[in-house]
Amino acid sequence: MSFFSPKLGIDLGTANTLVFIPGKGVIINEPSVVAVSEEDNKILAIGGEAKEMIGRTPDSIIAYRPMRDGVIADYRITEAMLRHYFKKALGHWNIFKPEVMISVPAGVTSTERRAVVEAAMKAGARRAYVVKEPILAAIGAGIPIHEAHGHMVVDIGGGTTDVAVISLGGIVASTSIKCAGNKIDHAIADYMKKKYNLAIGDRTAEKMKIKIGGAIHIEDELELMIKGRDYVTGLPRSVKVTTNQIVEAIDNELRAIIGAIKDVLQEIPPELASDIIDNGITMTGGTSQLRNLTNLVLRRTGVKAKLAEDALYCVAKGTGIALEHIDTYKRTLLTKSR
Repeated sequence: MSFFSPKLGIDLGTANTLVFIPGKGVIINEPSVVAVSEEDNKILAIGGEAKEMIGRTPDSIIAYRPMRDGVIADYRITEAMLRHYFKKALGHWNIFKPEVMISVPAGVTSTERRAVVEAAMKAGARRAYVVKEPILAAIGAGIPIHEAHGHMVVDIGGGTTDVAVISLGGIVASTSIKCAGNKIDHAIADYMKKKYNLAIGDRTAEKMKIKIGGAIHIEDELELMIKGRDYVTGLPRSVKVTTNQIVEAIDNELRAIIGAIKDVLQEIPPELASDIIDNGITMTGGTSQLRNLTNLVLRRTGVKAKLAEDALYCVAKGTGIALEHIDTYKRTLLTKSR
């Protein structure tokens, strides 16, 4: 291995892409969005700039997400996005190809894994490793994954919710469902349409989720004025929305996430089940920061849940730690490609 080969950990998410450099931490956190001009199929903007364009572009420009449900939906654009982030992370003058570790959802197929590795190699990586998200989330959350103890990780991102029980460095039982932050945003937008005849965009729905959203009904509700377009008159209008309304709006999505957690708990051997009662469930990923979600998990499963420190960055941190100690993790984690 060349001494100069820089290392990059990449949390390639449906909503955001995070780039981690060992020793420096997360240096890039940008939306996984690419703006493309329809006429000549040229890439106009990537990341934050492209996200600004969502819902605001003329017909000739399409802003879209190359990752869907945590998996590559558009190969060419994902490759361009990776190349952009490599350059941004390493600087234009860097002549050494990086060693890259990329996270993928637990339920990913071998073909999908290969697609990620190939995209990274074409984008300029010297070596690319692909590791399942729950394992990286666990490493990033500081869980000692090599012990003979069961630990449960629930990683709720933008496109997928990954639930896994990890013991001795491997996944004992896991499931991955395509219900996470984005589906919750859509549910909020649908609720506004049904209840108020108000059309709102994904970004407004996301803002509502973050500012006033919650997982259980509360007494002291938060409120937010929401602006949108009236479906009937076609004119702009504002309405006031409260926390408990959002809880109601996203009930089905939360049920699906709790259902996934229960499925995995029902699959594991009794010894591990007792470990999980002792250790609790660790929640990672941006969407796990939803108010009172840990309380909901406790209510529905009987197992205490805690939010990991820096929940949003756990997977990215995990890629960095695994890269730094690649020899330790090689045995348990990797599917490598040259």
